[in-house]
Amino acid sequence: MSSDRPPRRLEREERTIAVMVGMYCRDHHAEVERGEDGLCPDCAALLAYAGQRLEQCRYGHEKPTCVQCPTHCYRPEMRERVRVVMRYSGPRMLRAHPVLAARHLIDGRRKAPGEG
Repeated sequence: MSSDRPPRRLEREERTIAVMVGMYCRDHHAEVERGEDGLCPDCAALLAYAGQRLEQCRYGHEKPTCVQCPTHCYRPEMRERVRVVMRYSGPRMLRAHPVLAARHLIDGRRKAPGEG
């Protein structure tokens, strides 16, 4: 594996948040003009922010899911926006993307390095 390529788990986490933001945006912002990525400007900015935070995570490939992390690196308003998206999309992921949802639930049991 090349050193500049993120491990599969980080890729999966990035894909999971993208799917969740996409589901939320499609169902809540249908009247808003969308970009090439299919997202409204607000949701595209949220996804870009989440990607940046994931890329800069201090735990790297050992990171737990954000909800399990002892270091909350999201700005409070962005953290709340992600929480709203996940609260909406999480239950719907089980039907729309069952494998991705199951893997996310399994990943959610990971502890941060040095915790356990």
